[in-house]
Amino acid sequence: MNNSKNINASRRAFLQRASALSIAGAATPWALNLAAMAEASAANADDYKAIVCVFLYGGNDYANTLVPYDSPNYNAYAQLRPTLAYARDKLTGTVLDPMAVPVDRNGVSHQYALAPELAPLLPIFNAGKMGVLLNVGTLIQPTSKLEYGNKIVPLPPKLFSHNDQQSFWQSSAAEGATSGWGGRMGDLFEAGNGNATFTCVNVSGNAVYLSGNTAVQYQVSTNGSVPFNGLQTPLFGSASCSAALQSLITQSRPHLFENEYTRVTRRSIDANAALTTALAGAPNISTPFTATNDLAQQLKMVARMISAASALGAKRQVFFVSMGGFDTHDGLLSTHPGLLSSVADALTSFYNATVELGVANKVTSFTASDFGRTLTGNNDGSDHGWGSMHFMLGGAVNGKRYYGTAPLVANGGDDDVGQGRLLPTTSVDQYAATLGKWLGVSDTDLLSILPNLKNYNVSARNLGFV
Repeated sequence: MNNSKNINASRRAFLQRASALSIAGAATPWALNLAAMAEASAANADDYKAIVCVFLYGGNDYANTLVPYDSPNYNAYAQLRPTLAYARDKLTGTVLDPMAVPVDRNGVSHQYALAPELAPLLPIFNAGKMGVLLNVGTLIQPTSKLEYGNKIVPLPPKLFSHNDQQSFWQSSAAEGATSGWGGRMGDLFEAGNGNATFTCVNVSGNAVYLSGNTAVQYQVSTNGSVPFNGLQTPLFGSASCSAALQSLITQSRPHLFENEYTRVTRRSIDANAALTTALAGAPNISTPFTATNDLAQQLKMVARMISAASALGAKRQVFFVSMGGFDTHDGLLSTHPGLLSSVADALTSFYNATVELGVANKVTSFTASDFGRTLTGNNDGSDHGWGSMHFMLGGAVNGKRYYGTAPLVANGGDDDVGQGRLLPTTSVDQYAATLGKWLGVSDTDLLSILPNLKNYNVSARNLGFV
């Protein structure tokens, strides 16, 4: 299977979009006017909020992330993955003590522990600033095991495929989608930001999640914006050469594609100058971020940009960071603990930084991944699954709680489609809608941003974790 970190648009999709440019001149002003109408309410926001998607590429192993701990369920877990299970005595220090005990479809209580490597997150959970979402995954509508088996309801395309499930998680559509739900939320808010460029920010490359219909994801490195070398310092030692180069690459052109390219170049140069200035004047962050942890460094950059939000005129922002390596078909015990340690280290530093900056109540981070993995092992690892467990962190999170329904720990049980592949009982659309509602997206706009949300009862669309 292709475990590419980023989803690339297909050649066919590119050609379709390019051909559509022939009518863009007439359609664009009308579309932008509609967008402005939708954005009017957000434009008047006088507070700041941000959501941060932490995507774990490859499909995180849910069973060795949030581990069954009560005796009956731990014994079932250990029996189904005898070569992969944590020893129960290794979990005593990370047992979660929630405000309400989660129950399964039969009303039976479950107890969970974090993987030992996630211990740094325990104080955040205990402080009520972290919640756990149980058995969430890609769905088009609520689906029972009988409906799945008889193929009588629509299902996400190409289940268990990395690229397709990454895309469906991020966009509610198959690979080749041109916009994601993070970007579509950005569409609503960019008019209310002082500089629309900084509405959707990606610190890990490119992801459909942050592409909107009008909003464009702004990509930065862990050190900030990437400058144009010939303009950052005098070209060939000559300021005149740099000025000539800037004129050459930014002047308007009669050809449609050339003019679009120069427009993007101008935007990039202007954004680099604005962000560099804003970061230089932003408060210093003393919270330590591990230098060798790339995810931590990505989140440090997010924290720095949040600290500069006022200077950038930002009221609403959507961020994306990511980490790869979670495709653990083999070597689960040798690789997965280290991955989780990096995630815990990064998330803890980021949360602490938001506390230091005084914006913890205004920033919500959440984890996501292609899919979960099989509960049954393949001796050395686990295979592609479906539903999984995820975390939400932030001062606004109604934490120390579980959300969703605890899945039965079984192979072929009522909650899985074989080998412990969980059939999700909570959809990504519900997850996203809860975050969007907190940001200030209206119920009507949520139905547009999340096309499958209409298939869920109104009372079930907001999970209530923020």
